[in-house]
Amino acid sequence: MLLSLRIYIALNKQWECLYVKEAKNGLVQSVSRAISILQCFERTPELGVSEISRLLGLNKSTTFGLISTLEQHQFLEQNKESGKYRLGIELFRLGTKVKADLLSIATPYLKNLADIYKETVHLVVHSDSDVLYLDKIESPHSMRICSKVGERLPLYCTGVGKVILAHLKEEEIKDILKKTSFQKRTEKTICDPDLLYKELLKTREKGYAEDDEELEVGLKCIATPIFNHLGKPIGAISVAGPTSRMSDELTRNISKTLMEYTKEISRKLGYIQE
Repeated sequence: MLLSLRIYIALNKQWECLYVKEAKNGLVQSVSRAISILQCFERTPELGVSEISRLLGLNKSTTFGLISTLEQHQFLEQNKESGKYRLGIELFRLGTKVKADLLSIATPYLKNLADIYKETVHLVVHSDSDVLYLDKIESPHSMRICSKVGERLPLYCTGVGKVILAHLKEEEIKDILKKTSFQKRTEKTICDPDLLYKELLKTREKGYAEDDEELEVGLKCIATPIFNHLGKPIGAISVAGPTSRMSDELTRNISKTLMEYTKEISRKLGYIQE
């Protein structure tokens, strides 16, 4: 009995030391590692233990333990044929809960925009240095936009991204611009942080953003922001189409309707504009 008690105390001291080490700066190492494992699947649908171990620089036993825990809670599931792992149903379930209110409120407005302007309509949410495409209504025209629900694109070269970025706090804008890896997608892509910052100031003043062939040649997009109850830009709605159809007059009309609609959506999310 005494031996068991000593072992129990020793183990608890070990655990306390480990917890203190992990909890420095408010971060718990094991949780950070589990999140990193989930993020490995962003571009690759299935991965094995060895692949994940190599990607994260962790030993196999640690990797396997974390994967097993995530699998038990259905954040990962194993393909019995290949033995590899993929994202589990629990992530989808929780994700739908997080975005359900925004999607249910915004859907009627998306449909109205598509009916009025006959161009592709997007709903996105802010995700770190990217936007995540949450919903899309296709244009009835044969020439359409090749975007996908679930796709992530950078803030700096998309209309939806720029309008979110423009309405963030100054320190957030500077932090995102500092860590952004700029790529010249087209001749019109703004890759200079200073020039982009000036563009963001104009966007904030206008209330809407334009992507005029900055992401893709021949594509023009108009976007306005959606705010949560704290006044933080959490998403945006855009109307996008080929430059041949997006005239200056149409652009002005779209921007007015978008600003009206996103203001109503923000109000329904609890945002009261001062």
